[in-house]
Amino acid sequence: MLEQQQVDAEEERLRVLAAALPDQQRQQFYQQLKRELRDPDTYAALNWCFLAGLHHFYLGQWRRGLFNLLVFIAGLVLLFSPWPWLGVVLIVLISVVELWALFRSQIIIQHRNNQIMRRLLEETQQH
Repeated sequence: MLEQQQVDAEEERLRVLAAALPDQQRQQFYQQLKRELRDPDTYAALNWCFLAGLHHFYLGQWRRGLFNLLVFIAGLVLLFSPWPWLGVVLIVLISVVELWALFRSQIIIQHRNNQIMRRLLEETQQH
């Protein structure tokens, strides 16, 4: 599980490394970073409004997004079948899991942005 102190320390370490880049590389790094950073409010809004997993697509986690979407759709379909209780169970389960992500949206996005920064630093330093 992600801990705020570790994520903050990693972000600070990456910022120090970025600041140490030569001017041109630092400029390229921040231009690319600006295009790729994710916003925690957008993530939280997608999670809050659509518990079906659309926020996973926002992070590029296609498999998890598709899984959540399919489970949610299956739950909706089962609501109108001979087993509506099973539909309710699926929807409640997926909602509980995704509500946990909603409450942790800030740290999830901060960690994701750290991963983006780490990758971009590695790419920048290779060139």
